[in-house]
Amino acid sequence: MTSILRSPQALQLTLALIKPDAVAHPLILEAVHQQILSNKFLIVRMRELLWRKEDCQKFYREHEGRFFHQWLVEFMASGPIRAYILAHKDAIQLWRTMMGPTRVFRARHVAPDSIRGSFGLTDTRNTTHGSDSVVSASREIAAFFPDFSEERWYEEEEPQLRCGPVHYSPEGGIHFAAPAGGPGPA
Repeated sequence: MTSILRSPQALQLTLALIKPDAVAHPLILEAVHQQILSNKFLIVRMRELLWRKEDCQKFYREHEGRFFHQWLVEFMASGPIRAYILAHKDAIQLWRTMMGPTRVFRARHVAPDSIRGSFGLTDTRNTTHGSDSVVSASREIAAFFPDFSEERWYEEEEPQLRCGPVHYSPEGGIHFAAPAGGPGPA
């Protein structure tokens, strides 16, 4: 993997997944989307997809052999998911804090206003997934957005998004740097 030189103030990227239990309920999906926006994340890319079982197994291979692995794979392939690339100065930690603890029972007690505390059903059906490190974020973003070049994004888009002005497109569901003299992409 190529080392990407970044400004010390550069935005950090993370992968955020909205799991099938939340995507199946439009009000929950919208509530999570609004929390992303209200916490000042920039939505760099967004897509909805049906995840193949083989892709789930590959993505969660670090959990292979653990009691919940098969349940998790089956669940993640059971319906549509929404994948985001989010940017923020501390994207990974902020998203993980917003999600709350993985275990829903714990989330309801120690972080009741977190996404999992509010919407999680079980430890598998816990509404969201988020990268836990910069290395994981790069790997996970590449798995869900194979055409996305992190290096090119840091060279071309990140400085414009960091320095603004930035607009949000409700139709596309992403943020973009406002071009000089124009309202946004055509």
